Amino acid sequence: MNNDPKVLTGSPASLAQAATLLATDAAQAEAQARALLKARPNEPAALLILGSARRRQDDPAGAERILAPLARAHPRAANTHYELGATLAALGKPQEAIAALRHATALNPGLPEAWRLLGEQLFRAGEAIAAEAAFAEHLCASVQNPALNPAATALARGLPGEAETALRPYLMAQPNDSEALRLMAEARLRQERNSDAEILLAHALELSPGDDGVRFRYAESLFRQQKAAQAIPLAEHLLRQKPDDPAYLNLLAACLGLIGEDARVSELYERLSAEYPKQPRIWLNFGHALRTVGKSVDAVAAYRRSIALAPGLGDAYWSLANLKVADFSAQDEAAMLSQLSRPDLAQEDRLHLHYALGKAMEDRGDYAPSFEHYRQGARLRRQGMPYDAEENTALTGRSREIYTPSFFAARREAGAASPAPIFVVGLPRSGSTLIEQILASHSAVEGTRELPDIGFLARDLGWMSGNAQQAAYPAGVVLLDGASLTALGQAYLDTTRIHRKTDRPFFIDKMPNNFQHIGLIQLILPNAKIVDVRRHPLGACFSAFKQHFAQGQSFSYDLSDLGRYYRDYVELMAHWDAVLPGRIHRVIYEDLVEDTETIVRRLLDYCALPFEEPCLNFHQNARPVRTVSSEQVRRPIFRGGLNQWRHYEPWLDPLKQALGPALESWREPPISLS
Repeated sequence: MNNDPKVLTGSPASLAQAATLLATDAAQAEAQARALLKARPNEPAALLILGSARRRQDDPAGAERILAPLARAHPRAANTHYELGATLAALGKPQEAIAALRHATALNPGLPEAWRLLGEQLFRAGEAIAAEAAFAEHLCASVQNPALNPAATALARGLPGEAETALRPYLMAQPNDSEALRLMAEARLRQERNSDAEILLAHALELSPGDDGVRFRYAESLFRQQKAAQAIPLAEHLLRQKPDDPAYLNLLAACLGLIGEDARVSELYERLSAEYPKQPRIWLNFGHALRTVGKSVDAVAAYRRSIALAPGLGDAYWSLANLKVADFSAQDEAAMLSQLSRPDLAQEDRLHLHYALGKAMEDRGDYAPSFEHYRQGARLRRQGMPYDAEENTALTGRSREIYTPSFFAARREAGAASPAPIFVVGLPRSGSTLIEQILASHSAVEGTRELPDIGFLARDLGWMSGNAQQAAYPAGVVLLDGASLTALGQAYLDTTRIHRKTDRPFFIDKMPNNFQHIGLIQLILPNAKIVDVRRHPLGACFSAFKQHFAQGQSFSYDLSDLGRYYRDYVELMAHWDAVLPGRIHRVIYEDLVEDTETIVRRLLDYCALPFEEPCLNFHQNARPVRTVSSEQVRRPIFRGGLNQWRHYEPWLDPLKQALGPALESWREPPISLS
């Protein structure tokens, strides 16, 4: 028997009115239900309303006493089992709640709130994969327009490309349908097209400002692009509605981590790990927070806890490998290999395990299988990370054509005058974190992190744009007058201010890829310092190849792409040296290791900073470090890492061939304006 109020007999008008009141006035709904029950004591619909009203008035125990026998009496009543599941969840009985909610969704897959609550309870119980599946079903069940069902079904099945294909003609005809926009944004998010998703979600939120589901995904799209300043107010708004929601708390913690609010991040993860002790990803994120502030022992414990809860969570093993504070045991290796043998292992977990095993075997000197694991991890990552080497080379060519001495001379009066930024550029894994740590040990310099703000400005000017109507970057720079360039420089200073926690006059922006935008930096911040950190191409490129980066660096998952990228890098840097002579200070990583004090003194001289002894004792600096080199820069410089690539030289021929002349001329490439 179905005991949903809308279909039961009795006093239909009174039942419907009581059911409607549940959402706005649970006490009044209860009063009406009790009045109905006086006339008909066993009326199922009235009992369901009464139980729901008690739950909504913070009396889940009273609700259970009503709903549990009702559910037993009506085993096929989906709404009753949903209400019982919600009540059991409120009582802190997750396993019983999961059983009731699974029963409700099996009876009626079109109950979006049942799917959402089931996902939350599965998350609390540590069943991350099942929780994700429930949330996917929630998305599907939430769709009210039948025309959008094919797209929602494709998303629920993990086929975002099919969903996008189904949605495109619909949105051409209905561009302001917020539900369709939300689904299209979801498809883009699942394809890591985060900036596209941001635009769609912003529009959807304008159309449906009360939709917190859209607001949450909008905040996530911003977070994925490191736009913390925009994402944090959205997360805080969500938490005002649901202060204990773990997804909202986790999002806020992640955003706060982007702006260096480390104390608040630790507090949030301490709370989350206490409230959700069976959730492996919370322990994983807690480990990341602990690593950032130098608590490596506690970070290891958090990662180990995550692995114990989810033995197939490859990211936890890779995070242990990235800490570089302890070797993996034989038991660890056996456990990772066992997980790799699982046919159902997610690709994301598989690639992380390959990287972790590559590190484990490298540490014990077994280089052939180590390389194979690194290669397999990179291959899997490359499948989901498209990269166009031709476009990168074309960008180098366009920059050389546009940024000429006369171009800069005509704009010499433009730009924000502040000398505060110190840009550290180069290839990742070339020593930029070490240079940052040295400079941040000076009393006048604040270390921040790899800031995305120059990239955002470049993107607004057409960088990485697929718009055929827009001239390819950096062509848009030509259209900017002096006032516009000055405004862009000031915009950079304003948006990066959120990362500054001290009153030190200078700060470091350590985004290595900013070498592509030195022309833009010169135009908008002509008094900023620029430090190019360069390492032997085989050392730099192979170190990047065996590193799984959290985001970006899409060129680093193929040896030929890496070699070509490095070659483009030295060619573009040679151009900057030619058109802006003396503007950039170069640090050769190998020289820094061999003669640290001399190189540090030269670096400080370039930055117009007096020598300070702490710059040589940088490893004693307790500042948070947010890159994979966090533990390395907390130790004195050592020579052991200089030639690690030589162990892998038998497999580096594609890299050598792609490097071409840069393999020999990388220190001081020929300067040419051609």
